[in-house]
Amino acid sequence: MALLKKWRDTAYSETANKGDLQRFWNTYFEAETEIYASLLKNPDEVVTGTVKELADKYEVSVMTMTGFLDGINDSLVNPNPIDDMEEDTVVNLGFDKALLYKNMVAAQADWLYGLEEWEAIFDEDTRKALYKEQKSSTTIVKEEKVYPNDPCPCGSGKKYKKCCGKN
Repeated sequence: MALLKKWRDTAYSETANKGDLQRFWNTYFEAETEIYASLLKNPDEVVTGTVKELADKYEVSVMTMTGFLDGINDSLVNPNPIDDMEEDTVVNLGFDKALLYKNMVAAQADWLYGLEEWEAIFDEDTRKALYKEQKSSTTIVKEEKVYPNDPCPCGSGKKYKKCCGKN
């Protein structure tokens, strides 16, 4: 069975005890935070290796590394083949810094986009701009409705119903 399927079956199990699942995720988030902190210290270095080698390097289980790879994959310059990944699959962790930051914001992972390591990568204004850009990209803005007796938006000075709203 592919590692990703095992990871998702465990992490998103509907039959697992709620307390066990809570402990599982708490442990995962701690490990994830440490891996990101390590990666962000040298953001331009592309870390590569097999899934097993990276798990050993970051002192986590293969399953935890699989979850990490699943989470970071959308932020990588060259995505990994996570669907068919096994322990001996060679993967890379070369990420796009701005995309990673925005994906952390989108995931509402404040413990990740709030890491102090980001301060050496982006200044505060850039981080705020990336945050705002991500948040506004998911905001739906409805156009203001034009009623028949409103002034026409074309700027003619006529009422909408006598101008562009005739039809």
